[in-house]
Amino acid sequence: MRRRLSDEEIAAQRRKRRRVQIGCSVGALVVVGFIGWLGYEGLQAKSNLEKAQDFATQAKDALLAGDTDRARIVAGDADRYAQNAQSSVDSVPWRIAGAVPFLGSPFDSTRQMTTIVSGLTEQVLLPAVDAGSAVSPDQLILDGARINLAALRDAAPVLETTSAAISNLDEQAQNVDSTWLGLIDDARVDLQEQVAELSGLLNNTSLAAQIAPAMLGADGPRSYFVGFQTNAEARGTGGLVGGFAILRAENGAVQVDDLASNRELRTDYESLDLGPDFDRAYGASRPTSDFRNSNVSPHFPYAGQIWRHMWQQESGERVDGAIATDPVALSYVLDVVGPITMPDGEKITAENVVELTESTVYTRFATDNQARKDYLQTVAAEVVRKLTGSINHPGSLLEALGRAVSEGRLAVWSADSESQKVIESTPLGHTVPDDSAPYAGLVVNNLGGNKLDYYLERKITYSAGGCDDSTRRSLVSIQLKNNLPDGDFTKYVAGTFDNSVGAPFGTNIIDLGLLATQGAQLKKVTIDGTSTIAFVNTERGHPLFSVQLPIPRGKSVEVTFDLIEPTAPGDARVPIQPLIDNPSVEVSVPNCTTE
Repeated sequence: MRRRLSDEEIAAQRRKRRRVQIGCSVGALVVVGFIGWLGYEGLQAKSNLEKAQDFATQAKDALLAGDTDRARIVAGDADRYAQNAQSSVDSVPWRIAGAVPFLGSPFDSTRQMTTIVSGLTEQVLLPAVDAGSAVSPDQLILDGARINLAALRDAAPVLETTSAAISNLDEQAQNVDSTWLGLIDDARVDLQEQVAELSGLLNNTSLAAQIAPAMLGADGPRSYFVGFQTNAEARGTGGLVGGFAILRAENGAVQVDDLASNRELRTDYESLDLGPDFDRAYGASRPTSDFRNSNVSPHFPYAGQIWRHMWQQESGERVDGAIATDPVALSYVLDVVGPITMPDGEKITAENVVELTESTVYTRFATDNQARKDYLQTVAAEVVRKLTGSINHPGSLLEALGRAVSEGRLAVWSADSESQKVIESTPLGHTVPDDSAPYAGLVVNNLGGNKLDYYLERKITYSAGGCDDSTRRSLVSIQLKNNLPDGDFTKYVAGTFDNSVGAPFGTNIIDLGLLATQGAQLKKVTIDGTSTIAFVNTERGHPLFSVQLPIPRGKSVEVTFDLIEPTAPGDARVPIQPLIDNPSVEVSVPNCTTE
């Protein structure tokens, strides 16, 4: 039988329950207050962040349009809203909520994004206003034909500062954590795209400010050898020099003369000393004497020096640098400036220029090489005439040229050491790096003297082991397919210049080189699983392993390099030789950088 409680005990229990109820009520009020505070800060942060991003976009657009007055106003608005958003996400409830595993990820991601937008407005947009017309392609090109070099020079210091800032913010933006909340994740992706676009613009403009004034004649006339590469016949930097021109620049204005086919170049120039490694790797093909092999190395500065050397012997003129391009890059340009019209009325467009200049001409002029070369020279002349006239869409043209640079289809070398130092730090330099980070550069050189690389298809893979030991095994493989279709082709297209191996008609015979990670050693190389012998040389500190092989018409061949390489820090790089195809590339190499 349960004992009856005394009046004092009952009163004590009532007081206890009342304290619990009060405590719960207070706790509930605290939770509700916290949620309310968090909700308020969340709404404030969301509103301010959206406004900051919107004004930041307006500021970027105003800069591109050359409207610095409006850019200054909206950049200031963006900065004000960004600072308000920053205050919200730095609040106590926001930081507590962001620390909650999983559930807090939207809060943490929003705080990261707000910090980036704040930095974007304060460190980039507001200072970039001072760069003025240098950031606007439309304002940078005067009278549609001459680059405003004075504006670039004046803006160089602020461009260098903002370029460094946006590069840092771009890296932060790409590392913002994804989140389960779709609305926040969409905002994350939008911010990443916005910052990446602005980063590309400012970095490219900063680069131009560093090198364009000197290279385009701000301090006096400059001249450049321009090699038009035919990548239907592969060479290390892209393709055989099919034609050339001399580009002249003075005070930002450019003109092109001495446009000619490769018939004007010789195969017996006096040699040029590029060092013992270059001579051992490529000397047998006489690259410094024979223009046909002048660019067998993928390191474009070698080709630039050789072309300068050859042109000096040819003309007595010592040019200030060299440029290389190809028909694929030309297609990007024609997509912006529009088609050209040949004297007979034929239209050359972005859609047909590659096939026409790298395939069709060899059928159309099958029995008349001189007529073919004259035709290609006329194409080049018409393109040059259009490009050296008034440019209606300079922003789009710069984007097209930027795409060509990123694919290695537009390369530049300067004889000026200061300009060249800057160029080599960018894809424009088309260089083989001399550092120790993981590297796999596969290079095709045509040995048949034909045009079969127009039909070449590549698939590249590079894999390596982990980071535990000082060395690791790596495999670099390339599948090469000869897609020459059925049909009749001339010997010039599908034959072999010196067929000492008796290869069937339509067989693509190539030299395949692998520039591997510095210090790498070759265990074995196989062709379709069968071991073969490789030639071993060195280029810019990288071991160069080369094999020669035939690729029969309609067949695929797989070459695999089995290596032991140093476990070097850094991201793996697989540069793509600019041929006709767009190769598939798979990289599975861990970055062994230690924090």
